[in-house]
Amino acid sequence: MAVATLMGTVVFLASFVNGLVVVVSVKYKRLRSPLNYILVNLAIADLMVTFFGSTISFSNNVNGYFTLGETMCQFEGFMVSLTGIVGLWSLAILAFERYIVICKPMGDFRFQQRHAVWGCLFTWIWSFAWTVPPLCGWSSYVPEGLRTSCGPNWYTGGTNNNSYVVALFITCFMMPLSLIIFSYVSLLVVLRAVAQQQKECQTTQRAEREVTRMVVAMVMAFLICWLPYATFAMVVAVNKDIVIHPILASMPSYFSKTATVYNPVIYVFMNKQFRNCLLTTVCCQRNPFAGDEEAVSSTTAGSHTEATVVSEGGGNKVSPA
Repeated sequence: MAVATLMGTVVFLASFVNGLVVVVSVKYKRLRSPLNYILVNLAIADLMVTFFGSTISFSNNVNGYFTLGETMCQFEGFMVSLTGIVGLWSLAILAFERYIVICKPMGDFRFQQRHAVWGCLFTWIWSFAWTVPPLCGWSSYVPEGLRTSCGPNWYTGGTNNNSYVVALFITCFMMPLSLIIFSYVSLLVVLRAVAQQQKECQTTQRAEREVTRMVVAMVMAFLICWLPYATFAMVVAVNKDIVIHPILASMPSYFSKTATVYNPVIYVFMNKQFRNCLLTTVCCQRNPFAGDEEAVSSTTAGSHTEATVVSEGGGNKVSPA
C-alpha cells in the first residue's frame, strides 16, 4: 500500500505536468520550434510510461499482485522499457542539440526542423531495437521484485539474461550518459571561456552560474533515475549467486518511474519560454510573474537552452534564454 500511494502520487503529478507541456506546445505556435521538439518527445514518452507503467503498478499494488496475466506482463514490460528508454535517450539528444547549437562544432550549421524530427525518430527506433529482443527469446519480461510490475529479467542470472543486461547497460545507459556528460562539459567550457573574457559583465557571469546549476541538476536527475537500475542489473549479472530482497529489487523500477515527474520540472519549467506559456495557461491567460520575467512574445523563438553564445563584433556574448 505504501508503494501504491507512491505510484498514485506519481500518476497524478506526471499526468498533470507532462499533459500541460503537450497542451501548451499545441496551443502556442512559438513553442513549436525545432529545439523544443525533443522536449515534447520527452513529455509524450513520460506520459506513456505513466499510463503503461505507473498506472498499472498502482492498480497491482492495491491488489497485492499482478492481476493482468502473463501476456499483459510481457506487454507492460515492453511498453515501459520502450518509452522509458525513449525518455532516457531524449535527454541525451537534448544535451547534444545544445552542444551543436552553442559550441558550434560544425561551424555555421543551422539546426532545422528536419534535424529535430530525425533526433526524435532516433530515440524511438533505437529504443525499439533494444526492447524487442526479450519478446523474441533474448532474455524476457517478467514480474519484478514485489511482482506488481514487469520489466527485463535482470535478476535471475543465466547467460541469456546476463548478455542482454550487459548490452542494455552499454547501449541504453553508458552511451546516453557519456553523450550527456560530453555535451554539457563542452558547453560549460565554452561558457567559462566567454565569462573569463568578459569578467566585468554581470550578465555573462550570471548566465554561467545559471547554466552550471542547470547542468548539475540535469546530470544528477539522470543518475538518480537510472543509476539504481544499471547498478542492480550489473551486480546481478556479475554475481549470479547474490540474493536480493523483493522490496529492494523493486526500487530501481520505482526510481525510474518517478523521473516522469521531475523531468518536465527540470527540462521544461527551467525554460523561460515554456514557463511563461505554462503560467499563462494555468492562470487563465494571465501570468502573475510577468513583471519578474521576460514576456513570452519577447523570448527568442526556438531558444530552449538556458544560455546562447553569439558572435558580435569579433567577440562572444552569453545571454540567458
